[in-house]
Amino acid sequence: MKKWVIYTLASAMLLGLPLVSQADPEGDRKAFQDYFKNRFPNTPFEDFINGVYAIDPESREQWEAIEEFPPYEIAIEEGEQLFNKKFANGKSVGSCFPNGGNGIADQYPFFDTKRGEVVTLAVAVNECLTANGEKPMKYKKGPLASVLAYMAFTTRGKKVDEKIPKDPRALEAYESGKQFFYARRGQLNMSCAHCHVDNSGNKIRADLLSPALGHVTHFPVYRSKWGELGTLHRRFGGCNEQVRAKAFEAQGPEYRNLEYFMTYMSNGLTWNGPGSRK
Repeated sequence: MKKWVIYTLASAMLLGLPLVSQADPEGDRKAFQDYFKNRFPNTPFEDFINGVYAIDPESREQWEAIEEFPPYEIAIEEGEQLFNKKFANGKSVGSCFPNGGNGIADQYPFFDTKRGEVVTLAVAVNECLTANGEKPMKYKKGPLASVLAYMAFTTRGKKVDEKIPKDPRALEAYESGKQFFYARRGQLNMSCAHCHVDNSGNKIRADLLSPALGHVTHFPVYRSKWGELGTLHRRFGGCNEQVRAKAFEAQGPEYRNLEYFMTYMSNGLTWNGPGSRK
């Protein structure tokens, strides 16, 4: 039996997930959220969008002071300019999306039944650029992160409501993301769940490990460690490298499926990006 299967089963038992052959995303979501509600009983459900700042009062106080003058404000302004900048053909990023692209980040990621794959907002923005004769942007940081920050900002307060359509390929993508989340990897032989489920709220060196619930809601983020804004897939890659595993390609199927799974696990929370983190 593969190692990820063994760990997925062990974690499923820990979380109380149903050990059946047929996938049950809604059962997974309920068990996942109940686990964190029980682990952190003093944390209101809606506060899990704030990561470690939802569970540690001292860290929260420092974070709230930073948020008075958010380090991502300039990126939002830059993103707005890029979002509205006219292409050579007279169109703009907003031209490619409903409602002119404002307040629609909550519609991503989604499973595209025509394409048979998960489509993220980052992919949609770059496809907009190339469809209009413009050069695509890099996925981890820089201009694209700023555009995503602006689009996230216009979507703040909307509910996470990820859907899994009645398509076996969509369920397969969800299961792929779930398996990735629980699979051990790298020289340290650790998974996403080791840190952000089993050890959430515990310290690793001087830092507290954040709960996985709500992780996706606040991206892109300005990290003090980076000194700049970065995307969710940049963070995924960094986590892989921290367990001494080779990172997958940003916006490759592995990370898109992982984002799909983690977004579904956060259903019912609100979008609050962009954010700031250590």
